[in-house]
Amino acid sequence: MKVTVIGLGLIGGSIALDLRKKKFATELIGVEANEKNAREALTLGLVDKIDTLESAVSKSDIVVIAIPVDSIKQVLPLVLDHIAENTSVTDMGSTKREILEIVKNHPRRKNYVPAHPMSGTENYGPQAAMEELFKEKICIICDQEKCGPQHLALIEKMIHLIGMNIAYMTADEQDHSTAFVSHLPHAAAYALANAVLAKQDRNIIFDLASGGFQSTVRLAKSSPSMWFPIFQQNSDYVVEALDVYIKHLKDFRDNLKNKNFDNLLNLINNANKIRGVLEGENKSLIKNEETNVKFYTK
Repeated sequence: MKVTVIGLGLIGGSIALDLRKKKFATELIGVEANEKNAREALTLGLVDKIDTLESAVSKSDIVVIAIPVDSIKQVLPLVLDHIAENTSVTDMGSTKREILEIVKNHPRRKNYVPAHPMSGTENYGPQAAMEELFKEKICIICDQEKCGPQHLALIEKMIHLIGMNIAYMTADEQDHSTAFVSHLPHAAAYALANAVLAKQDRNIIFDLASGGFQSTVRLAKSSPSMWFPIFQQNSDYVVEALDVYIKHLKDFRDNLKNKNFDNLLNLINNANKIRGVLEGENKSLIKNEETNVKFYTK
């Protein structure tokens, strides 16, 4: 099985590491626009060789696109133009509506399986790649009914092989859901970082910063080149998520300002329920009747 990975940063590099460890790929070919990253990926053994996009995808069984979502919109049509008839293509983008719109009429649309692994760190570049980054995480597959059955089955097999469970959603459901659970936390972290950086006595603040601040602001270290186009492409749903978040921030602030401490305690106690939600997640087959989202374990 020849696998081409386009983009050898955290996500693409980690996929390559897992596919090598699982002996799924007989050959791993890298496509990387950044020459320094390409050299580093070879040195780290993420891929066997670096090739041009056209050459690599034309002789691959699977093509994995792991680059920023604005670049996916440009690269995905080129990939579909150059693949062989039986090649399966997937992307790892965090947004899907605009990407799917670009290729909806492509003659090889059925070769393409839109995917989004719900996993990552704030680090980026080939050196950030790690084994088992995706273990026990969820990977979203979008609009699976528009994928060719053989291509869907092969990408599902690859996703399960690297340790992920699969959720099936429409592109709209995926963009809406990730706006709240992925994009909003990053927006909040960027805002928090800017709030602290704006303080004139910020050096003293940073000297005092401990685990709580570090963990809350961690996402603000994430790659701007990756996250700026995500916010662009999903701006409507991110704005919706921010509006909800701002409402709850305002409630918190108003209760503090007005010394409504009983109400404040109620807000804190209610928020603490998230512990039970997160720790009590059911990893078995789940069907949400409202959104028709399905989750399957491997």
